[in-house]
Amino acid sequence: MVKSDYTIGILQYIPFFYIIWSDDLLSASETDVVKKTIEQDSTLDPGEKKQLSLWLDRKNPPENVEFKRWKHAITNSKVKLIESDTYPLASLSQRLGSLYCENCDFNDHLKHIEINLGIQPNHYNHLFDVEVIHHKTSNFYDAKVLDGILKGLHTKAVDDFRDFLDQSIFHWDVLRNKEDFRGKVLEQVQLLGNKGYGAMAYGPEYGGTSNMPAYGAIFEHLMFVDGSLAVKFGVQFGLFGGSIQKLGTEKHHTKYLMDTGKARLLGCFAMTETGHGSNVRGIKTTATYEQETDSIIIHTPGPNDNKEYIGNALHSTMASVFAQLIVDGENKGVHAILVPLRDENNSVLEGINIEDNGYKLGLNGVDNGKIWFNQVKVPRENLLDKYGEIGADGRYSSAIKNPNKRFFTMLGTLVGGRICVAKGAVGGAKMALAIAVKHALSRRQFNDSIKIQEDLIMDYPTHQLRLTPAIASAYVYHVTLEEMMKRYSDDSQPDKRKIETQVAGLKSIITWFANDTIQECREACGGKGYLLENRIANLKGDVDIFTTFEGDNNVLLQLAAKGVLSDFKAEFNSAGFTSVLKLLRSQLADKLSTINPVYSNKVDKEHLYNPKFHRHAFNYRTRRLTYTLAMRIRSYIKKGVPSYQAFLKVQTHLLALGKAYSVELAYHVFNEFCSSITDEKHKILLKKLGTLYALNQLYNDAGWYLEQGYFSGTKSKAIRQRVERLSTELRPHIEVLVDGFGIPEHCITAPIAK
Repeated sequence: MVKSDYTIGILQYIPFFYIIWSDDLLSASETDVVKKTIEQDSTLDPGEKKQLSLWLDRKNPPENVEFKRWKHAITNSKVKLIESDTYPLASLSQRLGSLYCENCDFNDHLKHIEINLGIQPNHYNHLFDVEVIHHKTSNFYDAKVLDGILKGLHTKAVDDFRDFLDQSIFHWDVLRNKEDFRGKVLEQVQLLGNKGYGAMAYGPEYGGTSNMPAYGAIFEHLMFVDGSLAVKFGVQFGLFGGSIQKLGTEKHHTKYLMDTGKARLLGCFAMTETGHGSNVRGIKTTATYEQETDSIIIHTPGPNDNKEYIGNALHSTMASVFAQLIVDGENKGVHAILVPLRDENNSVLEGINIEDNGYKLGLNGVDNGKIWFNQVKVPRENLLDKYGEIGADGRYSSAIKNPNKRFFTMLGTLVGGRICVAKGAVGGAKMALAIAVKHALSRRQFNDSIKIQEDLIMDYPTHQLRLTPAIASAYVYHVTLEEMMKRYSDDSQPDKRKIETQVAGLKSIITWFANDTIQECREACGGKGYLLENRIANLKGDVDIFTTFEGDNNVLLQLAAKGVLSDFKAEFNSAGFTSVLKLLRSQLADKLSTINPVYSNKVDKEHLYNPKFHRHAFNYRTRRLTYTLAMRIRSYIKKGVPSYQAFLKVQTHLLALGKAYSVELAYHVFNEFCSSITDEKHKILLKKLGTLYALNQLYNDAGWYLEQGYFSGTKSKAIRQRVERLSTELRPHIEVLVDGFGIPEHCITAPIAK
């Protein structure tokens, strides 16, 4: 048995007294905390209590010789401070005492001091001339369980695909020459098609499994390999193949889908034009039916009416071209027509001109190009005619008589593309977060002592705050998009207008989130994050465009906001708006009453962490913005302002409503999802992530809530503090959380993540 100059009872308190007097930590109130603890400690005898109390006298501090004896006792013990312990200093004290006492029980009174003095061991480990064991992460939670929860119903498909990706053709590399890059990506896409992954969303008769949700999961995983691969995969099988599947009929499916899914028929999706980027209804390309030859003539009428930024343009042999369909001199609106681009020798056909868009900020493995058509004839049967057809007699007919409804129905069938874009953005954010977190768990920087190791940067509260809320958001958005894909894929609900509204807003806030997160991760990795080999630089360039394609975010948010307003089933004109406002008033009156000051100032943990508070706060904002937006539009219309101009005047208000609606939707979906989890242990962790997401969103928009009187300044401050607190609480589990994303180890090739 080792001998000590101190009794066991006193010895266990020495590390605390050593910290207290080394850094002059003790205030009058804190002295009372320690004194009360000593008085209540039944393991101490009266003599030990008297001695410890004497050492708390600020007017008569311990002699230097006594202080040195404390240090000597700690140093010679070789006891190690383990920062990942629940109560590090109390545990250190227990181990110190155990050297001189067999079978000593843990002294619970010690943790009371540690908690109430707010001692952070990693700020004081320079005082202990002993080795500090840094545990990077806790193993309390299981990353495989989290991954399983996120994979959900398509676990087998995802697991098989992860194994499939572990081959040399999918290994990431720096390719600066776009021709070499495009060649590699084309090979990858062809291999994926040959193995049946491209056709997953198609029916079994066309080589697929009718599993759009699994296809979406596959698309996200391709972001872990390379952004260019994900996008080219999406263009070939999702946009080109999807337009045939969703807008075509059986004759098109039979003729083209099998070859498209196998990547034997390479195609592109030619919608966007140079002069009409977001305004699909206003595109100028024409598709004129010529009855004499029973053909459709595709033509680019002006120099800025060409198709622009068309992915797969340089490799495709066919395009799904969106154009104004003109039959018997009458414009029938935008329709899609299949137009061959190249012959069997891969030579561009007569009347077609294709140019390379050249190098871009990112996605240089995708062959984006411009396409012009000069009186190009295709058979009438090439019209994708699910929603509008030209009969053998040359007459146009459609089951949807209203041209506006027909147009939006056609576009609504392609909402899956927006969901995949958002999923791809989340995939990019996940990869960046995984790299940044793993780097932060190995990178050390700064300390106030040259005697010991520097601190892990993941242990700094600022680093936790910049990464942890983003991890929480990634979980929330993953779950939300899974639910959106499930709803979109539900064929029992043919009307996709509601899901289109939901996805328009979610795609916007999620792609912006991804860009912000990747930038934060780049900065969090310092100069190493700037190196191409560490992947984040490429992720920045690749995901940047996600805010623009499949719909510009600012345009989509306005679409989402108008969708919220249209739920009230009235046209926006001076006659119909009275009924809109009456309905709004009846639905909102109870929600928009003056907020109780007690509620505005409530700051206790139980309230701030309560999902009821989060739901109320998000719902209040959405409803308030809906009501005030409707009132503003009504005011303009009553003054005689045309409805189009009225909407222009409230664009910023529309954006605010679109964001509010989307955040509320994401939180609601995630909260409902958490309720369905049967694993109680991991359910608690995921609910904590939901709480962090909610509080972080509320704090980010605190200005609006303060303006409305919904928050007081005190409550806003309390929310900020809780965001910081939750980020710190999740620190021990940070690596488990990013491993829970399920990114295959063979895809995390960044040297700084190793």
